[in-house]
Amino acid sequence: MTNHYDVIAIGAGSGGLSVAERAASYGAKCAIVEAGELGGTCVNVGCVPKKVMWYGASLAHAIRDAQDYGFDVTAGELNWEKLVMKRDNFIGGINDWYYDYLAGQNIELLEGHARFIDNKTLEVDGEHYTAEHIVIATGGRPIIPEDIPGAELGMTSDGFFNDLDEIQPEKVVVVGGGYIALELAMMMQGFGSDVSILHQGWPVLIGFDEMIQTALRAEMEASHIHIDDDAIISQVEKQDSGKLTLYFEDGTTLAEVDALIWAIGRRPNTDTIGLDNTDVKITDNGMVVVDEYEQTTAPDIYAIGDIIGKAPLTPVAIAAGRRLADRLYGGKPERKMDYDMVATVMFTHPPIGTVGLSEAAAREIYGDTVKVYQTRFVPMYHQLTRHKVKTSMKLIVVGDTEKVVGCHVIGLGADEMLQGFAVAIRMGATKQDFDDTVAIHPVSAEELVTMK
Repeated sequence: MTNHYDVIAIGAGSGGLSVAERAASYGAKCAIVEAGELGGTCVNVGCVPKKVMWYGASLAHAIRDAQDYGFDVTAGELNWEKLVMKRDNFIGGINDWYYDYLAGQNIELLEGHARFIDNKTLEVDGEHYTAEHIVIATGGRPIIPEDIPGAELGMTSDGFFNDLDEIQPEKVVVVGGGYIALELAMMMQGFGSDVSILHQGWPVLIGFDEMIQTALRAEMEASHIHIDDDAIISQVEKQDSGKLTLYFEDGTTLAEVDALIWAIGRRPNTDTIGLDNTDVKITDNGMVVVDEYEQTTAPDIYAIGDIIGKAPLTPVAIAAGRRLADRLYGGKPERKMDYDMVATVMFTHPPIGTVGLSEAAAREIYGDTVKVYQTRFVPMYHQLTRHKVKTSMKLIVVGDTEKVVGCHVIGLGADEMLQGFAVAIRMGATKQDFDDTVAIHPVSAEELVTMK
């Protein structure tokens, strides 16, 4: 017997849940296939646990700063196990909620691994299922290098959130220079761990504006995070104590490492779902080839989220899934995801908010018509603290109208202030529009509407 649906989403992460939810709201018969926890990477080993830990590290910074405001306080010892337990209980509540929510929306959950039999048929634990439309939303997984002996002794971001549940690691080495690496490194430094970052070559945060790259590096160095742009690990060994020793290609070693975290990229989960039985084309690195409507090269098979290589962000997957369902069942045939001007925040200390083009990208597109406004200052909060964590801001404008095509902020509150500015910039705001907006005082955000 074959079970038939209007839509089957493979993966119960942000993208799969969103497309099924929206399609079901239009009356479509929907199912989601998932072998792991509901919510995908973001809920279980990504955005949500990361933000909880970021808040914790932020409190550690705040306790330190409180002394400079006159409070007689000391940080004391962090109960790591309690923090992790409360974080995991919070996530468990979200997981439980999803089960009830899906049932309430008449979305069937198929628990198991999905594998394509053909363009219309999936096999899940021996059962066959067909659908008018199948959406691949399988996300990605962290990479551990295969050519380094002992590399498996380290962990990925998944392991960080799954395995470090009892004792805070004192000595941490993070390998990588992207979002995940730097967020984890600065988080652990905030908790008081001794942190080193190994990243082959400057700059970190490839693709971000140079101002962001430079300012973040300065803050990492000021926080006493050791950054090595040249060290390359050749071998990892586990000692009798359980700690690790890292061997480097230049002959040096680093011993007594409590946690080695690989954050060197992610691989799309497309290699075990039977795509070779379909007409779906993938790139050499496993990304699914799609058009501007997330349509694959196979009829009625779509792909959204991290596996298409456009913008690997949770809100992007959610938006793409909803727009796809709007198009298929909501009577909106032209509805599609626009990958331009996608705002994003990076939860370092201090946080980063960015939307639009970097200065380098803008000059490559617009040439000499680009003009830059920027500022750097110590925000009022840090005027009274010994740690003068600076805020840096940049607006990138083009043409005679000075249309804003990029906005980049690193500093206290950047994570919360950017959303509203992203709306304005997406609507085509000019520098004059910013100038004509009356500033809110005294806040850091006012600097974005008073720049000269």
